[in-house]
Amino acid sequence: MSQPVPPSPLEFFGIDHLLSDDERDMAASVRSMVTRRIRPHLADWFEAGEVPARELARELGDLGVLGMHLEGYGCAGTSATAYGLACLELEAADSGIRSLVSVQGSLAMFAIWKHGSDEQKQEWLPRMAAGEAIGCFGLTEPDFGSNPAGMRTRARRDGDDWVLTGNKMWITNGSVADVAVVWAQTDDGIRGFVVPTDTRGFSAPKIGKKLSLRASVTSELVLDEVRLPGSAALPGVIGLSGPLSCLNEARFGIVFGALGAARDCLETAIAYSRDREIFDKPLAAYQATQIKIADMAIELGKGMLLALHLGRMKDAGTLDQRQISLGKLNNVREAIAIARECRTILGAAGITLEWPVLRHANNLESVLTYEGTSEVHQLVIGQALTGHAAFR
Repeated sequence: MSQPVPPSPLEFFGIDHLLSDDERDMAASVRSMVTRRIRPHLADWFEAGEVPARELARELGDLGVLGMHLEGYGCAGTSATAYGLACLELEAADSGIRSLVSVQGSLAMFAIWKHGSDEQKQEWLPRMAAGEAIGCFGLTEPDFGSNPAGMRTRARRDGDDWVLTGNKMWITNGSVADVAVVWAQTDDGIRGFVVPTDTRGFSAPKIGKKLSLRASVTSELVLDEVRLPGSAALPGVIGLSGPLSCLNEARFGIVFGALGAARDCLETAIAYSRDREIFDKPLAAYQATQIKIADMAIELGKGMLLALHLGRMKDAGTLDQRQISLGKLNNVREAIAIARECRTILGAAGITLEWPVLRHANNLESVLTYEGTSEVHQLVIGQALTGHAAFR
């Protein structure tokens, strides 16, 4: 007699009962699209290091997930929690797909929505929400990642124009973007600029030979005397608070997104262990396997409860940015540990692209670092709890 199918790890925690009907519907819609359109191709995209970003952007725009947590300009205006659940379902497919969406919505679109002029918003946000235009976000430089205040990219005044010179590095969507939000030093402080990518002097060579995020476009941005009108500057902010406000939006999505990768790994490992026979009984029937699965399920469930709590706080307007650091640090750290442990359950099968676990683990190596390294988030939390800054 066959054994009944047990609940999935998050079902075991009763997570669905904590969600509204709208939130469940959003998660289901994204999961359906991912299953139909994305999952069948991921192994090939990852192996080739290519992804049809423009085609996917239009489909994701049709689904309504690009800038979905923003109000107006063709954006859906959903709750932060619903956005987080969409990120979870996207990253359950691949971190690179979630990166496309979060860079578009939480970095490029949010920067324009939060700090841009009415003209900039009207020109770009409706097209970006529809996936007709792709955006990227230029902050990190070859020598300045965790310390963006040291950036060397410079914007100088020349009459009524701005002229930008410098380089940005590790830019998601860069080579396929229609618009780049670029941050640069000025005489007044750090400012953001809306840069159409067909502007003379702008180029975005693709970064290749990656071992992580292969189903994602990663680029360098080169700004060689890029001349822009005065209206290209974001008028709403001067200083690092501008780009950091955008990074907090992206980090929030990662709090949920990383759990999607972990969930996919754990569900894969459980299904594999139930089917794999070792010494005349299923691998799942051994104590060592069950101990691993139990420990991973507990960490996944705890991470999900934390993400939902932070989502409710964000929707209520009470979330502190340092708490986002807490969520990002914990959930990505646990997700990569789960991915690695799941690989051990699959044994040699776990190293192939037939199964998603090592692909997720490789991707999570990047997620562990971008939008703030684990060490930076540890120091943010340490400063909050001790009152002492220890970054230098």
